[in-house]
Amino acid sequence: MRVPVQAGVDPSRRQSLRYFNLFRLVVAGLFVVAGRELNLGDEHPNVFVAAAVVYLAAILTLGFPDAARRLGFDRLVTLQVVIDIVLLTAIMWASGGYRSGMPVLMMIVLAGAGLVAEGRMVLFLAAFTTVAVLSENGWRFIVDGTPGDFLQVGITCMAFFGIAMVARLLALRAKANASLAEERGEALAKQQAVNERIIRDMRDGVIVLGPEGSVRHANPQAIALLGLQGMEGLALSDIDPAFADCREQCCGTDGRLMRLGPARRLLRCRVVGADCEGVAAADALIYLTDFEDIQRQMQQLKLAALGRLTASMAHEIRNPLSAVSQAAELLKEEKRSDMQARLARIINDNAQRIERMIRDVLALGKREQALPEALPLAQFVSEVVDAQGLCKGAERAVYAVDIDPALTLAIDRAHLHQILDNLLSNARRHCSGQAGAVSIRAEAVAGGRVRMHVQDDGPGINDEVRAHLFEPFFTTHPKGTGLGLYIARELAEANDATLELLPDGPGAHFVLTGRSRP
Repeated sequence: MRVPVQAGVDPSRRQSLRYFNLFRLVVAGLFVVAGRELNLGDEHPNVFVAAAVVYLAAILTLGFPDAARRLGFDRLVTLQVVIDIVLLTAIMWASGGYRSGMPVLMMIVLAGAGLVAEGRMVLFLAAFTTVAVLSENGWRFIVDGTPGDFLQVGITCMAFFGIAMVARLLALRAKANASLAEERGEALAKQQAVNERIIRDMRDGVIVLGPEGSVRHANPQAIALLGLQGMEGLALSDIDPAFADCREQCCGTDGRLMRLGPARRLLRCRVVGADCEGVAAADALIYLTDFEDIQRQMQQLKLAALGRLTASMAHEIRNPLSAVSQAAELLKEEKRSDMQARLARIINDNAQRIERMIRDVLALGKREQALPEALPLAQFVSEVVDAQGLCKGAERAVYAVDIDPALTLAIDRAHLHQILDNLLSNARRHCSGQAGAVSIRAEAVAGGRVRMHVQDDGPGINDEVRAHLFEPFFTTHPKGTGLGLYIARELAEANDATLELLPDGPGAHFVLTGRSRP
């Protein structure tokens, strides 16, 4: 009894017709099987049996899937209802008139027609039913001489119109509500997709908690900040014991700074939910902000201001510094005591140290003047190593270079020289001094990028020094300025490259990664 899907036909009408056909099939089958036991067809048994069989056959024939395709949905509905009314009228005439209960079934048929039919066709079917019932009652009154109760029949006929119109209005209301619900569902789905995209791309981590304290949802940033593979279904205490009291301690606009998850990153944890006001909440939101990233941004702003200040100061210091250096040289040429020689040496050493610091500070101003070119990496590194080892055999053997001659690195020539000079100087200072103690190798990686490794066999860098290694003016060397690695990383970033320290050993392992072509 399924109705085939047709273009332009509302799905709710197809569904209503399916249930309507099922009801009609049950009624027709009941007439055929148990009609006589229900005292139907007492006056004309043969007419009743014939009408019941024809009714069942018509329902089965018009219920096949190809009926709607051949006749059209609206024609099929009209034909089915007309057949219902005609055959129910015949059964009513064979069963003793309107008192047989057939008008009640006609009301149900009209109600079904109101749900399925379109436009004014419902009124036509109600009028057709009224004419059929009045004709049967009039025939019985004129031909058979049976007293007719036209008042009750008239009330029943008015009910036909009322039921048909009410059913039609209900169908229109249901259709309007379904259309509105579909539009709102589409709008809600679009809004939900936008919200999910916003949450997924947020720089802050977002965790949605259920009332029992387990994680219902977490965006990728929250998973990355906590150093996990997944979080859904986990309890807060399973992620980190410090999370246990988070809902009570992290309420408010400021939240609380905590080191959370296996990554142990410093995060600002802030909870938003009704339970912050002492009322149990169905859900709660936890926002995680990478405070270490905020600190780095603040440091960059401070360093930018400091760089402008120090650059201007460097120009002002250089002039008197030149005078001091020249006076120290003149003092050396004069006859003097050992104390004077010592003081002159101290003046000269500190003047050179200040000169190196000024040179490093001024190098910060060249960060935005990068002119990248595809440098042949093997040749360039060999030249820098030769200059570093002063071209001596034993000193040159300390550096082991393993770079494919075909590899190139897109970087400013002067910047790469300064970066390598700093890395090789640090590696030479801390290595064992044996042959191959400083390893320099390079490899091509995905995305058209090249990675160069500089590693020594020294004692390595402990965690305390590692945390401050790239900070300006931080140094472990008594004569260092503390700007070498900081400037090296700044110059790398100016060339769309990265300089980082890997945690593996032995020794310090620095990696410079950049593009192979400009």
